[in-house]
Amino acid sequence: MVDPTAKEDLSSTLDSSLYDDVQTLFKEMKSESCSRKGMLVWNLQRKVEVNPSCSLSIISILVQKLEKKLTRVSKLHEKKTYMSVIPVLHTLYYVVIQSGVTIPKGLYHKAYECLGKLLILPSPYSAVALHTLRSIKMEMTAPGSLYLKRVIAEQNIKSQHFAAREKVFVLADPAVFSVSLEATVRAYLEVSRRLTNTRTMEKSMLFHVLQTGLEMTCQSSRLAQALEVLEDYDVRQYFQNVVETVKQSLQHGPGSRADYLKGLQQIYKDILAASEKDVMNDEQGPVYSTTVPLPEMNFLMWTDEEMLWNLLADFALTSGSNFIKDGKERISRDSGIVKDLEDPDDAVQPPYMAQKTLRERRNAIKNSKSAEKLSLMKEKMKEDVTGNSPLLKEERSHTARVVVLGDDSTLGKLTKAYYVIRKKEAKRNMLTKKLDLQLYYIPVSDAEASASSPDESRLSLASCLERVDPWYSVNVSSLGAAIPTLPELPSVSRKPTELSLYLLDTLCYYLRCGTQPVNLPVYSVKMTRSNSDLASVEELFVSHLEADIPDFRHLKDRQQREPSVRQKKSSMELFGVVLSVNYTKATLSKREVKGEASMTWRVVITSEPAASASGESYLTASFDSLNPACNTKIKTQNISIRTMEQRTLCVCLDKDPRRTYTDVQKIEISPCLDPGCTIRCRYSIGSEQELPLSKYLDKVMSLPINSFSGVSM
Repeated sequence: MVDPTAKEDLSSTLDSSLYDDVQTLFKEMKSESCSRKGMLVWNLQRKVEVNPSCSLSIISILVQKLEKKLTRVSKLHEKKTYMSVIPVLHTLYYVVIQSGVTIPKGLYHKAYECLGKLLILPSPYSAVALHTLRSIKMEMTAPGSLYLKRVIAEQNIKSQHFAAREKVFVLADPAVFSVSLEATVRAYLEVSRRLTNTRTMEKSMLFHVLQTGLEMTCQSSRLAQALEVLEDYDVRQYFQNVVETVKQSLQHGPGSRADYLKGLQQIYKDILAASEKDVMNDEQGPVYSTTVPLPEMNFLMWTDEEMLWNLLADFALTSGSNFIKDGKERISRDSGIVKDLEDPDDAVQPPYMAQKTLRERRNAIKNSKSAEKLSLMKEKMKEDVTGNSPLLKEERSHTARVVVLGDDSTLGKLTKAYYVIRKKEAKRNMLTKKLDLQLYYIPVSDAEASASSPDESRLSLASCLERVDPWYSVNVSSLGAAIPTLPELPSVSRKPTELSLYLLDTLCYYLRCGTQPVNLPVYSVKMTRSNSDLASVEELFVSHLEADIPDFRHLKDRQQREPSVRQKKSSMELFGVVLSVNYTKATLSKREVKGEASMTWRVVITSEPAASASGESYLTASFDSLNPACNTKIKTQNISIRTMEQRTLCVCLDKDPRRTYTDVQKIEISPCLDPGCTIRCRYSIGSEQELPLSKYLDKVMSLPINSFSGVSM
């Protein structure tokens, strides 16, 4: 057994470079090279996959580091001190889930005690520590259970004991992805399908759980031979027996470990007895991988605005007709077809790639009470409170993991899609009660667009996430930077390459460990057109709004070409009120201010999330004037800008040329209200009032992007 407190003993079990690799990984956190740090994380994961026994030594090292950090945390109360705990916690979790050997109880207890002490940290650091602690506790009770539950969910394996199902959708923005880059990334992600053999999946899980639980009493080679000769029906039966044993052990708690191991031993004996005649002692059994297999990646180019809603609807509604199970139900008058459940003004085209499936008939039942729609409010409450209240926790059987590849404009597109989903669900709750939506973001920028405007970052929100979570920068941002440079290798279509495996493994690491959301504030903007024939436009943005006056573009261009001309212009030509501005100061006073902007040719409004700013989220409005002395910046959460002298504005949202509006005379910007928090209850005929619960909620909508550490408020 490895002594987790002695460095000398580690050298006897570790590969000569293992200890140094772990030390270098966390030492490199302070360096500038994110790509190198991301590769170090991946190399460590690969070592565990190739040699599962080294996980014992790695866990010992990580526990030592946690103990040292715990000592520092108790003395220093700085955010940076807390942040350094995150990489160690996630590495510990990932080593435990990927390990295919039995972890000694003494080592587990030491890790458990250390994690328990970390619960004194503020949220979300304590939340990450709690998640890791629960995983350790699960493995202490039923070794191999963490692996089993993860594989069943990711691979959508049917089981009557664990109903969890997961699906991964990778959406790439065509504005960022060229045809060649799309083909390369698609080929790389499709490797996951070829690496997953569904016929041997249950055998691999049987092998992993029995080997992890029984340790020395399990003859790995003989078990592998026995599983190979068994009929598929028998394998299925033994697999269900193992799943049932795991579930019972987890239900009964830590005291059931002995019964759990006894149950595994009986299943092991039954497998050997059933295949005894067909197993040759001198034969070498097949090699079963003990690592968590890759989930299937559904890679799509995000061309249709309704695509996300349709994908989620297809995933949530095609698994059965009894998805509405709780609450008082009554027979509805609709036809029972999903399309007929939607409001006439909210009708959409048949779901993408699922037209036939969603039109199939299901039980025509629905809840007529307003309580049917409270799922959205409960979800909002979970964002607003700290802890894990059982009253607010809602178990959903399906998890949709949506990974978005692109820049700020892509996140703007995601914001609109997310708003539409919340709006549809507020009217007719179809998905929220069953589907847990998790959003992930990998920043990818168009190299040509970046070169044309080097001074304007198209990844400002990615920079915000990096400041909040350095571990995000190490793993996700480094991966995003590598994607545009991926070579188009012919061999990628024939066999996995190191680059393809790095892409898949890093993406899976993000999906499995990125559990803490960073809530990016969403703002609504109402644009009034100068032409009375054009209706007002209501839009959303999450990062950036730019409004310029077309009449002044030629003056600005001339000024940039001939800087000396600026000094010779008369004051009459340089000055003049062109904008009227009303805004509320982003201070405790919330004082309303009215002002004017002189000779302003452009206004740039950027979001400053609370994640990266102290206190509340706010907007920074920069007024660029032809006279530098008139340039101003203000901080606000609400602002109204109107043009003077019949001039108009050209407005671009989230740096997306596809969302450009001209002939705008007035813009009004304020925090966007969440449609899920505008539910009303009919107490009497002809009158509607807000539910009493709603007044305690933060009704401002935010876009939850998963990271490794989340935000400490």
